[in-house]
Amino acid sequence: MPFVNIKITREGSAPGLSAATAEQKAALIKGVSQLLLDVLNKPLDSTFVAIDEVELENWGWGGLPVPEYRKQQQSKHK
Repeated sequence: MPFVNIKITREGSAPGLSAATAEQKAALIKGVSQLLLDVLNKPLDSTFVAIDEVELENWGWGGLPVPEYRKQQQSKHK
């Protein structure tokens, strides 16, 4: 029984609002489930997909919160 956890940031949306629409989430669930069926022959009715939306300040990269990491990367490229 496959379990897939998709994490996306809420970047670009107001606090408390969803980053992805219900239709976009449904498309992700359908697409991932179909991929597991096509590649691993896992039945659709045994595949579970969870989508977690993470506030940007709760996301880290390179040992830093993402906003700080991006600022650092922008400084390097200037």
